[in-house]
Amino acid sequence: MNLLLDTHIVLWWLTDDPTLPDEIKSALDQEPDVYISAATVWEVTIKQVKGKLGPADLPEQISSSGFRELQICSRHAMTAGRLPPIQNDPLDCMLVAQAQCEGLTFVTQGDSKIAS
Repeated sequence: MNLLLDTHIVLWWLTDDPTLPDEIKSALDQEPDVYISAATVWEVTIKQVKGKLGPADLPEQISSSGFRELQICSRHAMTAGRLPPIQNDPLDCMLVAQAQCEGLTFVTQGDSKIAS
């Protein structure tokens, strides 16, 4: 199973946050094809500039986490633009679109509007 991680899952994994369920931790340790979207790095950088996230090198930590990077392409953008709004968050729409386009399982927690 190939996975695409939602931003909060990446942050929880990086900080070894106990909020991250054990079954997800196990999957991340065992699954060789785990992806992080360029949109996740973008979202973290935006929040960091606004003073909502630290440390200063967090985007670099995400980029060098060992997970595979998923670039954004025009097919992803078209699919995202055609999705119903997800909490008015275009970055969440992008992640869902990328998972759909690439046949990945989107790993998220909490928002019932986004299926994993």
